Amino acid sequence: MTESRASIPLELPPTLRAERHGAVAVLTLARPEKRNALSDASILGIERFFTSLDPGVRAVVVAADGDHFSAGLDLAEMGSHDTLSGVMHSRMWHRVFDLVESGPVPVVAALKGAVVGGGLELAAATHVRVAERSTFYALPEGQRGLFVGGGASVRVPRLIGVSRMVDLMLTGRRYDAEEGAAAGLSQYVVDDGAGLDTALELAGRIAENAPQTNFAVVQALPRIAEANPRDGYLMEALMAAIAQGTDDAKLRMHAFLDGRASKVTDR
Repeated sequence: MTESRASIPLELPPTLRAERHGAVAVLTLARPEKRNALSDASILGIERFFTSLDPGVRAVVVAADGDHFSAGLDLAEMGSHDTLSGVMHSRMWHRVFDLVESGPVPVVAALKGAVVGGGLELAAATHVRVAERSTFYALPEGQRGLFVGGGASVRVPRLIGVSRMVDLMLTGRRYDAEEGAAAGLSQYVVDDGAGLDTALELAGRIAENAPQTNFAVVQALPRIAEANPRDGYLMEALMAAIAQGTDDAKLRMHAFLDGRASKVTDR
């Protein structure tokens, strides 16, 4: 992307950094000395970021400093939880990651190194995932006497199926970048060092889409996919009518018919 960078004036913990690249906002996990382990302060900072997006932001990239995307939950913060507070802690993660998945704009993740435990839960809440070849995925909670609590039991099986998740949790299996892409954990695999640039390029392309289309893909498509066919077809018809009825869609269609818009080719 050619747009200049600008910091976003938002009060965030030191474990996070926010920048603006034109119509794309970049949220960076900035705790490389801890492999970007996710503390409560980080989770609440992610919430603050997504609830404070400028209306001019049309897409978001979630990236990370250092060699790793995120090694997961900061286990040092778990010791103080009793059963009820543990439930509430898990529900906090659910609330925040729902903002990522069901917020106002599409989110692209630039993955590298460890995408483990809670780091995988954060990645699974994004819409497009770019994995550098150094990326590896794991859900080690099973070997630590724990169970996932940040939404993995809902989101990860949607991506890879229940049986693969069972295997990850019971055996401690680890997927590398290629295995993860084949299973459905990412849509792209790129060379090490190319993840952020690729994510920014994809987010820039997404930001050029019509807002109503991005809204339909992020908000309506998951619900349609989970609905029974009768309800799904009706929701699809309603969303298609809403999208094509906008002035923006009509202008884009006229541009295509007049030869002023690019056509799909084999390149």
